[in-house]
Amino acid sequence: MTPEQLDILKNKHVLVTGGAGFIGSNLCEYLLSYHIKVTCMDNFSTGKRENLEGFKNHHNFKLIEGDIRNLNDCKAACHNVDYVLHQAALGSVPRSISDPITTNEVNVSGFLNMLVASKEANVKRFIYAASSSTYGDSKSLPKVEHKIGKPLSPYAITKYVNELYADIFHSTYGLDSIGLRYFNVFGRRQDPNGAYAAVIPKFVQQLIKHESPVINGDGSYSRDFTYIDNVVQMNINALTTTNENALNTVYNVAYGERTTLLELTSLLKTYLSSYDENIKHIEIKHQDNRIGDIPHSLASIDKAKDLLNYNPKYDIKSGLQEAVKWYWNHLR
Repeated sequence: MTPEQLDILKNKHVLVTGGAGFIGSNLCEYLLSYHIKVTCMDNFSTGKRENLEGFKNHHNFKLIEGDIRNLNDCKAACHNVDYVLHQAALGSVPRSISDPITTNEVNVSGFLNMLVASKEANVKRFIYAASSSTYGDSKSLPKVEHKIGKPLSPYAITKYVNELYADIFHSTYGLDSIGLRYFNVFGRRQDPNGAYAAVIPKFVQQLIKHESPVINGDGSYSRDFTYIDNVVQMNINALTTTNENALNTVYNVAYGERTTLLELTSLLKTYLSSYDENIKHIEIKHQDNRIGDIPHSLASIDKAKDLLNYNPKYDIKSGLQEAVKWYWNHLR
C-alpha cells in the first residue's frame, strides 16, 4: 500500500463480506496489517473459520456471523462503515447448474440487500466481486470490458445482474461502486476440497497424495490464471482511487496471459517435484468437458492499468511457486 492509499484509509472502517473465504480473508489480513479497522461478515457456508485464525484477535478486527440474504444482517454489518468490499457469493458454474435457485438467492438477492444496506448507511464506495463468466459465449480475445456475450450458466447471469444493479444504484441513488471481473484467482487459503473446488488447489492436493489429476477435455482449454496478491492490489486500488473517471464501471482483474490446462499441470508437477521428486512421474487423466465451461479466457488489463494504476506483480509461474509452497506446508 502506498503512503497515499494509507492516508486515504487512515481511521476508516472497511466491511469485507465473505471475509472468511479465500479472497475475503486475504483482503482482511492485508488491511489489518496496515491497522485499518475491518469488519468481516460471513455465514460460513463456504468460508472457513481457520482462514481467520491469523488475525481473529486483532484489535481492529470484528466478526459478524450473518447472511447477505438477510437484509437486517446486512444493515447491521454496514453500520458506521466507510467502504464495502463485497466478496460474498456462491461461486462455481457447476454448482449454479445443479442449484440455480440458491445461487440466485445469494448472488442476486443477497447482492441487492448489500446495495440497499450500503446506500442507507451512506457508504462512500462499494467494491464488488464480478466475474469473467460474464463474457459468456463471446469468442473475442482478449476480453475487453465493454464487449460481452450471452451468459452460459446461471452463475454467469447472476454476476451480470450484479453489474446492472450496481449501475442503477449509482444513477438512481448516487452510490459509487466498482466491479472487479475476477479471472481464475488462485493462491493461499483456496480450498482444495469439495465438489466445486477450483482446479489449482484440487490438482495440487491430488499430486501431493500421488493421485492423478483429471482434466476436463483434452487440456487445450486455457485460462488467465491470476495470483491472489494481484487481486488484493486491485481491490485496494479500487478502494482508494481519487480518479472520478475510474468509478462506476467494471474492470478485468487478471495478469493478461493465458495458460492451457496441460501447461498448468506440467508447471504444478515441476514445482511440486522440488519437494517430492516422485510427483513428476504422475499420470494426468482426461474426461469430457463440463457443461457451461468457456473454452478460452484471456483478459485485457489495459483499462485497469490506465484508470486504476493496476500493476500485477505475479505471473502464472511466480504465483504458482508461491501457492505451491503454501499448499505444501498446509495440505500434508
